[in-house]
Amino acid sequence: MTTAPRTGKQSPVPHAADSHDLIRVHGARENNLKDVSIEIPKRRLTVFTGVSGSGKSSLVFDTIAAESQRLINETYSAFVQGFMPTLARPEVDVLDGLTTAISVDQQRMGGDPRSTVGTATDANAMLRILFSRLGRPHIGPPSAYAFNVPSVRASGAITVERGAQKAQKATFTRTGGMCPRCEGRGSVTDIDLSQLYDDSKSLDEGALTIPGYSMDGWYGRIFRGCGFFDPGKPISKYTKRELHDLLHKEPTKIKVEGINLTYEGLIPKIQKSMLSKDIDSLQPHVRAFVERATTFSICPECEGTRLSEGARASKIDGISIADACAMQISDLADWVRGVDEPSVAPLLAALGQTLDSFAEIGLGYLALDRPSGTLSGGEAQRVKMIRHLGSSLTDVTYVFDEPTIGLHPHDIQRMNGLLLRLRDKGNTVLVVEHKPELIAIADHVVDLGPGAGTAGGTVCFEGTVEGLRGAGTVTGRHLDDRAAVKESVRKPAGALEIRGANLHNLQGVDVDIPLGVLVVVTGVAGSGKSSLVHGSIPAEDGVVSVDQGAIRGSRRSNPATYTGLLDPIRKAFAKANGVKPALFSANSEGACPTCNGAGVIYTDLAMMAGVSTTCEDCEGKRFDASVLEYHLGGRDISEVLAMPVTEAEEFFATGEARTPAAHRILQRLADVGLGYLNLGQPLTTLSGGERQRLKLATHMADKGGVYVLDEPTAGLHLADVEQLLGLLDRLVDSGKSVIVVEHHQAVMAHADWIIDLGPGAGHDGGRIVFEGTPADLVAARATLTGEHLATYVGA
Repeated sequence: MTTAPRTGKQSPVPHAADSHDLIRVHGARENNLKDVSIEIPKRRLTVFTGVSGSGKSSLVFDTIAAESQRLINETYSAFVQGFMPTLARPEVDVLDGLTTAISVDQQRMGGDPRSTVGTATDANAMLRILFSRLGRPHIGPPSAYAFNVPSVRASGAITVERGAQKAQKATFTRTGGMCPRCEGRGSVTDIDLSQLYDDSKSLDEGALTIPGYSMDGWYGRIFRGCGFFDPGKPISKYTKRELHDLLHKEPTKIKVEGINLTYEGLIPKIQKSMLSKDIDSLQPHVRAFVERATTFSICPECEGTRLSEGARASKIDGISIADACAMQISDLADWVRGVDEPSVAPLLAALGQTLDSFAEIGLGYLALDRPSGTLSGGEAQRVKMIRHLGSSLTDVTYVFDEPTIGLHPHDIQRMNGLLLRLRDKGNTVLVVEHKPELIAIADHVVDLGPGAGTAGGTVCFEGTVEGLRGAGTVTGRHLDDRAAVKESVRKPAGALEIRGANLHNLQGVDVDIPLGVLVVVTGVAGSGKSSLVHGSIPAEDGVVSVDQGAIRGSRRSNPATYTGLLDPIRKAFAKANGVKPALFSANSEGACPTCNGAGVIYTDLAMMAGVSTTCEDCEGKRFDASVLEYHLGGRDISEVLAMPVTEAEEFFATGEARTPAAHRILQRLADVGLGYLNLGQPLTTLSGGERQRLKLATHMADKGGVYVLDEPTAGLHLADVEQLLGLLDRLVDSGKSVIVVEHHQAVMAHADWIIDLGPGAGHDGGRIVFEGTPADLVAARATLTGEHLATYVGA
C-alpha cells in the first residue's frame, strides 16, 4: 500500500524562546551553602530534601525566590520601592532562567486581633457585597457589614474653592459594621484587681503585687508623698475617692522631697508599661503577671460576633453575615449555592469557587470568623494557597515550605493532587519536604547535605526518586524506613481525666489520658486534636506546653539569648578576665559604638529602598574591639557566639572554659536535634520546627510533670525522627508524662497509647473513634489512622 506524499510544513525548528527550560544556579553561597551549582527543570515538580539545617531553605527561599522577588521589586518606581521590604542580592554568582516566584511559607498569619480567615482570603469582602445588595433591612454599603470599619459621623463646614465659587458641605457620615463596645475584636479585656493588690494590707505593708512596684524605691516615695490617700491604711478601708485615685487618677504633677514628679493611677500606668506591649517580649515574671491580671471575656454587646447591631439585624433568608461567618465553610458553600438571585450571579459564582477551594485543600472545617492568629503553621500555609488555586497565571515558580505539615496521611494524598495540578498548568513547583509520600511524586529530586550547618551546604544527589533510593545518601537510606509497632508498652501511673470537653468542635468528649507514658493524639486535620489537648488540659503548674508559635524578639535575639545560655557564658568570661559581665553583652556596655551592637548599619535612603551594610569597625562581630581582647579558653566572645551548638558543647565541657551551667543548656539543644545551630544565629532565620525544638530545649529544665507537644516532628528529616523518639523516651523514663499531637506514623508506632479523633473534620469530627495501643489500632483498622498506620508498618 502506498501512502500519499505529505504536504505542508515539516516539524519546525524549536523556537529560541522555547529553549529556556532550566533555572540555573551557579556559585550559591547564602548562609551555609558551599558554592552550590545546580540546574532545575522548569514546569516540573522538584523536591528538595536533606536533614534539618542542610541548606534547603537557603537555596530555595533565600537564593532563588529572594532574587526573583528582588528583580520584580526593581521594576517598580523608586517611590513604590520605598514602601517595600529591602531585599539584598543573594550571595550567588549567576542566576539564570528565573520566573516570577510566589513563596507560600509557614509563617504564622498576622496576629492582629481583627484578622480572620475571611479577611485573609477575600471571602469576607465578597460576603459583605452580597449582604449590601440582598440583606433586608438594607443598612448601607459593604462597609456597613465590616467589623473593622467604625461608624463615623462628623459635622462642620468644609469650604471647597472652585474658581470664584465657594461651596459648603455641612455633614459627613460613614456607616461601618464595627461593634462600638469591643471595637471589632469580639472580646473585651478586664483587669482582675485582686491580682494588683491584697486589700487586707496597707501600701506600707506591701499590698501591691505588681512586679517592680516596691515601697522601698521611688514608687514608695511617690505613694507616701502624693497626699491622695493614707499609705498606712488597709486598701479595703479606702473611700471611693481614695480607691479611684489609687487606681485610675489621670497624670498629675506632684512635688515630693523638693523633686517634681508625676503621679498616675495604677491601671493607666501598667496599661502603658506592660499591657500594651507584645506579651512575648516581656520578662518571664512580668509575662506571668500580665497573664494572671488580664481576663478576656466575650463582648456582651455583640456576643463575640464583632459586628454592630445593624449589621447583625440585616439578613438573607434568615441568615445574618455573623451567622454566615460562624458556619463551617463547607456548610457556607452549600448555603451560597442555595441563594438564587440573577442580579448577583457572578459574585455568587466567585464566592462559591473560593469556598470550594477551602474544602478542596482540606480546610472545609474552618469558619470565616476564625482569628487567623490561631491557625497552625500548616493551616496558615494552606489558607495562603487558596488564592493561587484559581489563578489564571502560568509559568510561575511556586515555592512551598513543607506543605504536608499538620496533615494526616489521608490528607497528604489531596495535597499531592494540588501540587501536581499547579505543575500541570505549566508552573514550576519547588517544594522543601521530608515526607516520603510527597517525595514519591517528584519529577526531580535535589538532596542537600550531607550533614547540617557547616557540615551541609552541598548537593549530595540530583535526579529521580528511584535514583535517590540507590544513591546511599542519608535521605536515600532512610526513604524506605518503616518503624515497627512496639512489642510491649509501658504501664500508666495514673490518668488525667477529661469530662465533657466541648471546645470548638468537640462533642462532649470524655477521655482518660494515661500519665507516665507516651501518649499520641491523632486524627485528620480539623478533627479536634489541638482543641482537646490545649483546651482541656489545664495550663497549671506542672504542665509544659510547647507549640510552633513564633518566638518574638528583635533582630538581636538568638538561641543564646533565648535559652538563657548567654548569662553563664558572660559570667565565665567576666570571672576569667576580672571585669564585669555587662561588657560581654552586645546590647549593653560591650556593644560596638558604631553599629550599637547590631553588627550591621542600616542606612535610610528616604523614598529609595534602605540598605544594610556590615559594620566596618567591628566587621559584623557586634562587640567593641577592646572587649574582643578578653579571652576564655583561647576564644573571644564573638568566636564563641559563632560556634555551632555541638562545638560549643565540647568547648564548655572541660578545661579552662568548663562552665557546667552553659554545658547543660547546650546538651539540651543537641538533644532536640539543634546541634548545627550557631549560638548567635538570629531567631528570625529559624523555621517553625526549629523554633519549636528551641522552646522544647528551653522548657526541658522546667519542673513540669506533663509535657504537651504539638507536632514535634515538623521540619525533621527522617533520620532525625529517630533522635526525637529517643528524647521523648528519655523524658518518659525520667518520670514525665508526654502527650504529643502528631500525624507522623513513626511516632504513632512508637507510642504507648493512642487517642484517635474523628471520624472527619469540623462538625464531622470532635469524637473519640479509638483509644488503645498502636498494635490494637493496626489490628482493628477501624479508622482512617488505623488503615494508614497498618499500611505504613506493613501489617
